[in-house]
Amino acid sequence: MRDPLAPIPRRPDAWLDSTPMSSHWMPAQPGDKLADIDTPALVLDLDRFDANLERMMAAAAAAGVRVRPHAKSHKSLQIAHRQVAAGAVGVCCQKIGEAEVFLGGGVRDVLITNEIVGVRKLRRLAQLAKVFSGARLGVCVDDFSVVRQLSLVCAEEDAGLDVYVEVDVGQNRAGVATPEEAVELAREVMRHPRLTLMGLQAYAGSAQHRRGVPERRDAARRAAAKAAAARSQLRESGLACEIVTGGGTGTFIYDANGDVYDEIQPGSFIFMDADYARNQADTDAPQFEHSLFILATVMSLRGDRATLDAGLKAFSTDSGPARPTFTGWHIHAVSDEHSMLTRIDESGPAIRLGAKALLIPGHCDPTVNLHDWIVAVRKGKVEDVWRIDARGMVF
Repeated sequence: MRDPLAPIPRRPDAWLDSTPMSSHWMPAQPGDKLADIDTPALVLDLDRFDANLERMMAAAAAAGVRVRPHAKSHKSLQIAHRQVAAGAVGVCCQKIGEAEVFLGGGVRDVLITNEIVGVRKLRRLAQLAKVFSGARLGVCVDDFSVVRQLSLVCAEEDAGLDVYVEVDVGQNRAGVATPEEAVELAREVMRHPRLTLMGLQAYAGSAQHRRGVPERRDAARRAAAKAAAARSQLRESGLACEIVTGGGTGTFIYDANGDVYDEIQPGSFIFMDADYARNQADTDAPQFEHSLFILATVMSLRGDRATLDAGLKAFSTDSGPARPTFTGWHIHAVSDEHSMLTRIDESGPAIRLGAKALLIPGHCDPTVNLHDWIVAVRKGKVEDVWRIDARGMVF
């Protein structure tokens, strides 16, 4: 059996033959010093990453819930296998393309926490389930017509799928609105032998970034109450509800320690980002450290303005620009290839031309999707370079 922590082959499975190849260029090699990494580069502090993973798994074990980390945060087979080795049941993803990568790379339990619509996509999903019939593949539904189409293509492709009825627990994005709708849709799933009703998807994304602890806790409890009502209605109707899955990095401690969720889906906890850092810390929850950074080089220096070689193509700004790890400077402008650092007080370091700067991304998920590689560093030295295998898998 292959060691799950061994380097992943560049082509993990023939299923991936049609995926686009990234550049052969790599920003670093094992043994390089942090200062020698070419930029812009995505850098992972392995000591902090390992500590974050250990803290999450320990908290979940103490609460008696399963962990299914969200792989859209990292898109990396190396990281997925480390999460599974630490005790995760598998991974979540959002797109069929991501599921192809993780199943093809040896992850044997994948849930697409999203609706898949359209015959072309549904057929592709059924074909994926057939190719990896020895693994578990699940998908979420919130519409009768999709369930029927999914059943038809599964029959045509001789495939089977796990199905979760998605309940809208406050995200206002997808999912059935009432317990009664959940029951009727679950009954429809049960009518189709190719589909296995597993339970409920109940993700409260809007609760994850409520800044205050009371607001975040209350939003999570309201979401759990909606999920509990749907679960009760299913069970009272004689329908299966083996798993209620959901939750995220911002609310996992409340989701795990309630009596509703059997499985939690945190993603950003392994990296953290500047947006999550704005949340008030709950002293009853484990604290996660920033482990993911963008390394940039000072490419121009004029007085109190330093221009970096990392811009919109190196980090996402939907939750604000990246933030320097050092004081006295801030990023005041970002363009395609550049960021402008400006001195705001005398507390920070002097900056010289050619110096390297570590930045904390504003939002880790879309930032990761901009890169081909994660440079894994321990104590200032490159330990490995990991391919971001599912980069660009947005379909």
